[in-house]
Amino acid sequence: MADHFKSRLHSVRAFFFDVDGVLTDGTLHVSENGDLLRRMHIRDGYAMKLAVEKGYQVAIISGGYSEGVSIRLKRLGIQDVYLSVPDKKKIFTALADRYKLVPEQILYMGDDMPDLEVIKMAGVPACPADAVHQIKSTCIYVSALKGGEGCVRDVIEQVLTLHGNWE
Repeated sequence: MADHFKSRLHSVRAFFFDVDGVLTDGTLHVSENGDLLRRMHIRDGYAMKLAVEKGYQVAIISGGYSEGVSIRLKRLGIQDVYLSVPDKKKIFTALADRYKLVPEQILYMGDDMPDLEVIKMAGVPACPADAVHQIKSTCIYVSALKGGEGCVRDVIEQVLTLHGNWE
């Protein structure tokens, strides 16, 4: 499976990510006034920013909503941040059409059942180590790292390194 994954990385031109369970560890801290706080790994942020700077499309498609998450991602240069998305397939298709991408050029990383249909659409389906088993069994790559612990950096670094864009 690892060789199959590596061979597909040559065509990747875009990264689409879920937030909760991928960019975060999936836990929510609830403040006294009801704000939901998430924790993100700085290395994932570095990798996404570098991917944008190197000309890759990076998009976020999440069912959850957090103004703080939106601000953080836009500061990294990610323009396509879609939160509170009820139909991820619709956004995936619209982004692919906008950027003239075929499925083989898109690496999608998700971790839970709301990602299942979109993962099936991506040419390079990936997930964190702690994804649910239905997602793991659908993906061609399961990162050794958990959500919120560098799994996004893992896949971006592999693609950019293969393309000579990492160092």
